[in-house]
Amino acid sequence: MQSESTGYAPDAIETKWQRAWDEADVFHIADDEADPTYVLGMFPYTSGNLHMGHVRNYTITDAYARYRRMQGEPVLHPMGWDSFGLPAENAAIERDTNPEEWTLSCIETMREEMQAMGFGYDWDREITTCQPDYYRWNQWLFSRFHEAGLVEQKASEVNWCPSCETVLADEQVEGDEELCWRCDTPVTQRELDQWFFEITEYADELVDDLDRLGDWPESVRAMQRDWIGRQHGSTVEFDVAGHGPVEVFTTRLDTIFGVTFFALAPDHPIAQDLAAEDDDVAHFVEAVADPDGDEPQGVATDLTATNPATGEEIPVFVADFVLSDVGTGALMGVPGHDDRDHRFAESMGVDITPVVAPADETSEDDAASADAGESDAPDVSESAFTEDGVLVNSGEYDGLPSAEAREQLEADIPSAAHDVQYRLRDWGVSRQRYWGTPIPVVHCPDCGPVLVPDEDLPVELPEFVQTTGNPLDEVESFVETTCPDCGGEARRETDTMDTFVDSSWYFLRYVSPDLTDAPFDTEQANDWMPVDQYVGGIEHAVMHLLYSRFVTKALSDLDLLEHREPFDSLVTQGMVLLEGEKMSKSKGNVVSPQAIVDEYGADTARLFTMQAAQPEREFNWTDEGVQSSYRFLNKLYRVVESVTETPPEGDHDTVAEYVERERDRVLAIAEDDFESLTFNTALRETRELVTLLERYADYTEPHAETVEETLSAVVRVLAPVAPHVAEELWETLGYDGFVAEAEWPTFDGDLSDVEIERRVIEDTRGDVRQIVDVADIQDPEEIQIVVAPDWKYEAYEIARTSDSPNVIGEIMQQDHLRERGDAAASYGQDLQEERQSLTEQLDPAREVAVLSRAAWLIESEFDAEVVVRQGGADEDAVSKARPGRPAIRIE
Repeated sequence: MQSESTGYAPDAIETKWQRAWDEADVFHIADDEADPTYVLGMFPYTSGNLHMGHVRNYTITDAYARYRRMQGEPVLHPMGWDSFGLPAENAAIERDTNPEEWTLSCIETMREEMQAMGFGYDWDREITTCQPDYYRWNQWLFSRFHEAGLVEQKASEVNWCPSCETVLADEQVEGDEELCWRCDTPVTQRELDQWFFEITEYADELVDDLDRLGDWPESVRAMQRDWIGRQHGSTVEFDVAGHGPVEVFTTRLDTIFGVTFFALAPDHPIAQDLAAEDDDVAHFVEAVADPDGDEPQGVATDLTATNPATGEEIPVFVADFVLSDVGTGALMGVPGHDDRDHRFAESMGVDITPVVAPADETSEDDAASADAGESDAPDVSESAFTEDGVLVNSGEYDGLPSAEAREQLEADIPSAAHDVQYRLRDWGVSRQRYWGTPIPVVHCPDCGPVLVPDEDLPVELPEFVQTTGNPLDEVESFVETTCPDCGGEARRETDTMDTFVDSSWYFLRYVSPDLTDAPFDTEQANDWMPVDQYVGGIEHAVMHLLYSRFVTKALSDLDLLEHREPFDSLVTQGMVLLEGEKMSKSKGNVVSPQAIVDEYGADTARLFTMQAAQPEREFNWTDEGVQSSYRFLNKLYRVVESVTETPPEGDHDTVAEYVERERDRVLAIAEDDFESLTFNTALRETRELVTLLERYADYTEPHAETVEETLSAVVRVLAPVAPHVAEELWETLGYDGFVAEAEWPTFDGDLSDVEIERRVIEDTRGDVRQIVDVADIQDPEEIQIVVAPDWKYEAYEIARTSDSPNVIGEIMQQDHLRERGDAAASYGQDLQEERQSLTEQLDPAREVAVLSRAAWLIESEFDAEVVVRQGGADEDAVSKARPGRPAIRIE
């Protein structure tokens, strides 16, 4: 890729204005500002270099923050570093260094790259989560949560990554194949003592409050609802012979008459007892059971269970599709109404009994028959019927709708009770690695686990020791300590916290980053929070966003914060692709942001990423797209230079009026786009406005004020996205101060019909081109644009607004229209056929005025005189003229 040689020199311009912004503290926000607009991009993991996903994310937030600042609002726009975590530890090991040195060097590189991109951060608020002055407060919050009963240490079967040698939270196990989110290694299970944050205490509120987050993408809210997995249902007990009552959870108690088998998880206590006595069960549990398999498997036992609704004895199986951490580890099998149960029953030769029939196939007579026990049950021999309906084959409950039957059965069966269960599990925060926040607990043989006193925080990480397993276990000076309670010998906890703890509250630390006696200033946080606009990847929809919501609610309950939600509005940006694939170092298809900056400048990269697509959509990175953005910035630079070197002296005529109307239209679009963080339409229209200015200058001597005000508007609209060149051009145009602090451009007049005006102009220009092409007219001398007579507009409005099925009749009821005879009838027939597609149009006088202002565009395109007029009522020339589509005559 070769750059053009022009007066536009990105290197010099960008360095100049970055220095100027820094010296003037343009992006600093004082602590005494009242409720600033809080704009935040998810802070980056310190991987060493920015990638194009970073550039897109942070250009979105920077553009929006700059826009809000130009609206006169104080803006909080900070940046920091998500700097703990296993990748840094592994990278340091690979490079024979320690994680701290590697991480800090990455931060230095990434900070320099962000500054080169011109991102307007308040760097005075920078935070680094691996520094003791930050992670001290992780430990402090751990203690507060522990005191509030939200922290528990318990033995648990956990997800273990053998490659990373650490525990993973459920949310960090990805896909049906259950792979580690970091390294794609298959995850195994291991029994360990672990520390948990009891996020399940907030399960209901986490679900219910999603409805309040109306400015979040529905896809994100759906993912959180699904992950929390709240289910309303019933618990009911089945008596298992020799083992007493065993509780199950079901959402379909209405199907209990169709239960034909009972199933236990392989690790259910009864299954374990059976395995100790029965070789077949033992073999299945130890060698066959595969919870991740495609088909349900099981083994028969000698046990039976009693159906509490029917009193019938049903066989008991140990089955691998029953999970101990879902429901109760036992289930009632209803193969007639559950697909998985149906497949299992077929493979095991178990009866399949239908007990619910489709409601929409059951008439009142059928319902009466159902009451008499004569209703036709659905055929479930090939597949289960899984919808609600009405009960059949269910004794006294026959004919009841499913919902009503569930309530009645819950009341009638002694052991049944309404229950709510969740997929969500408590957040396991223990990690068996070095590079994380040490958990502030001391294990005393006499006192048990004891919290480290606040005055002894932070518990700092010792020097890094390279070893397999948990490095902290190898540092005796760290491990060996004394009990804070009794003073006796004790051992320090060697697990470190999940890095998602760091990011679950970092947005609060930005409010008061230098505070030394609390994690954040509560009064100021209450004033400045929640984050008004948050931007980041959809991949954080479950882990980071869910944890942040939980921590915010817990802080509110601890009276540390008034707010119960951290982020008011959320945008999840799409990926940047190259040749249709996500950019990835492993695929070798990464485009370096720094390389683009070096060759084309930061503004080019920023402009291309913002105009390529709306933020939430993926877009393909192309060299042509980059070059096009670069060429536009060069063009704009030349236009401004030419205007300042040779000021225009033309008159304010209809051409100037057209340019001003187009400017106002673009400003209206820009304000809408920037408010909604969509940007791309506004940027495209702004580029076209610059092209229009060039055409204006080629056509006639422009009007000085029209050109100056239009260029001023263009520069200000571009300032949030291409801030360096905008500052340079603002200065070139002779304005004082920074464009970053200038007022956002406004427009005058009524723009309610501006899109109709544009459509009329573009349709008319298109019609002229078509006639010239079809008729092969080489050198047109005069082009007449003849607007339809008044009577056609009146008939059009009758057809557009009438509810009558007979549009022609409505039109012909008007005496002055009926006088038009066959012309009105024929036109009415056309309107009758097109009435569903009729849209609002300008009145004829406005249409003439609009086309007159735009006539110069057609004149300059075809080098012909253009006449715009309204045709007479009986003029032949207007026979084809319609509202919004004038007749065209070319001499």
